[in-house]
Amino acid sequence: MNALISTALSGVVLMFVGLFARKQHIKFFAIAAIIIAFIANLAQYPSVELGGYTMFGMIEVTKFSIIFNAVAIGSTLLYFLLSGSEFEKVGEHVADYFALVFFILAGISLAATFSNLLMLFLAIEIMSIPQYILAGSDKKNLKSNEAALKYFLMGCFSTGVLLMGITLIYGSAGTFEIASLGLGAENVSPLALCGTILVAFALAFKVSAVPFHFWTPDVYDGSPTVFTSFMATVVKAGGFIAFVRLFHVGFGGGEISSHWMLLLAIITALTLVLGNFTAVFQQSVKRMLAYSSIAQAGFMMFAVIAMNLAAAQGIVLYAAAYSIATIGIFAVLLRLKDYTFEGFNGLAKKEPVLAFAVTVFLFSLAGIPVTAGFFAKYFVLAAAIQQGHLLWLVILAVLCAAISVYYYFRVIIAMYFKQGEPQVEPVSGGFKAGLIFTVILVLALGLFPNLLLCWL
Repeated sequence: MNALISTALSGVVLMFVGLFARKQHIKFFAIAAIIIAFIANLAQYPSVELGGYTMFGMIEVTKFSIIFNAVAIGSTLLYFLLSGSEFEKVGEHVADYFALVFFILAGISLAATFSNLLMLFLAIEIMSIPQYILAGSDKKNLKSNEAALKYFLMGCFSTGVLLMGITLIYGSAGTFEIASLGLGAENVSPLALCGTILVAFALAFKVSAVPFHFWTPDVYDGSPTVFTSFMATVVKAGGFIAFVRLFHVGFGGGEISSHWMLLLAIITALTLVLGNFTAVFQQSVKRMLAYSSIAQAGFMMFAVIAMNLAAAQGIVLYAAAYSIATIGIFAVLLRLKDYTFEGFNGLAKKEPVLAFAVTVFLFSLAGIPVTAGFFAKYFVLAAAIQQGHLLWLVILAVLCAAISVYYYFRVIIAMYFKQGEPQVEPVSGGFKAGLIFTVILVLALGLFPNLLLCWL
C-alpha cells in the first residue's frame, strides 16, 4: 500500500516540478522520489511478518507483494541512474516522462496487491495507458508514432478481452474477490472456463507471450530506446506478477486448473520456440532484445503454471535478474549510434568497461552459471518439475536456452573478436561506476540468491 501511494504521489509531484525546474535537474528530483518510494515500501515489511492483511476487500498486502515491489522500484532506481539523462533527448516534456514512469509503477504496485478482479483491471490499465504515451513520445519519428498507434489499438482490444473474461467469471462465481471465486471446485462451468481462457489470453498479450506477441517487436523497435528499456523489463515483470497472483490465488484450486495449465503450457512452448528462433535471424541488437524478451517471457510463464513456493521465489528472482541485466544492456545501447551487431565491432578495445559489463549482462540473460540469470532459470524450471507432468516443457526450455546462447554470444564476439570503430558517445566516470555496480548486483544474485529470497 505504501508503494502504491508513494509512487502515485511522486508522479503528481513530478508533473508540477516540470513547471519550475530545469530539464537537466528533473532527473535528480525523480531519483529522490524513487528512493523515498523504495524506503516507504520496505517500511511496511515489519507489519506483514506474521501474515498479510486485506484492505476493503480490494488490496492484500503480503511479504510477496512488498518484496516484488522492492524489486520493481529498485530496478527503476537503477534505470534512472543509468539512463535518466537520456530522457532529455526524447523531447521537451522531461518531467512528464518521469511522471508517467511513476504512474506505471503505481499500476505495478496495484498488480502485486490486488485481491479483486476490478482492481486487476485498474492495475492493467494504469500500467498500459502511460506506455502508449511513452511509445509515441518522439513525435518527429514516424516509427515512434506507428509504435504508439499499434500499441494503443492492440491494447484496447486486449482490454476488451480482459473485461469480457472478468464478466463471464463474475457470472459464474457471483463475486469479484479472487480468493472466493471457487471456480471448478466440484465441476467446471463452461462460463467459468471461457472466462478463465479470455483472461489468460488478455494477460498473455500484456506479457507478450506467443501467439499474442505480434505487437512487441514493432513497438519496442519504434519506441524511443530509453523507454523500451523500461517497457521490456519492469513493466513486463509487473504483468507477470498480476498473472501469477490471479492464477495461483483465484484459479489455483479444483478441476479448472488442469484445463488452464494445459493451455498455458502450450503458450509457453510456443513462446520459447518462436522467441528464440526468431531472435537468431535479427540484424539489429535492439530488435534482437525485443525477441529475446519474448523468449524470456516463456521462462517466466513457468512461474504461472507451477503453483508452489519455488514458483513464487522464481518469479521474484527472475524479475530482478532479467530487469537488472536488460536495463544495463540498454544503457550501453543508448551510448551507441549504430544498433546493428556491426555497431559493436571492436567495442572492447575502445571502451573495455562497457564491453565487460555487456558481456556479464548477456551471460545472465543466457543463464550462464555465477550470474543471476542462472538461478532465475533454475528456480522456475525446478518449480515446473515439482509441479509434475511438465518435464517435456522443461526439456524444451533447456534446448531453447542453448539456442539463446548463439544470438547473445554474437554480440560478445563482435565486441572482442571483430575489428571496427564503434561510434560511442562520451562516457562519464559516473556512468561507468553505475555499470560496475550493476555488474556486482548481477554476480551477487548469481552467487547468493538468498540475499533476495530469504525475505520471502
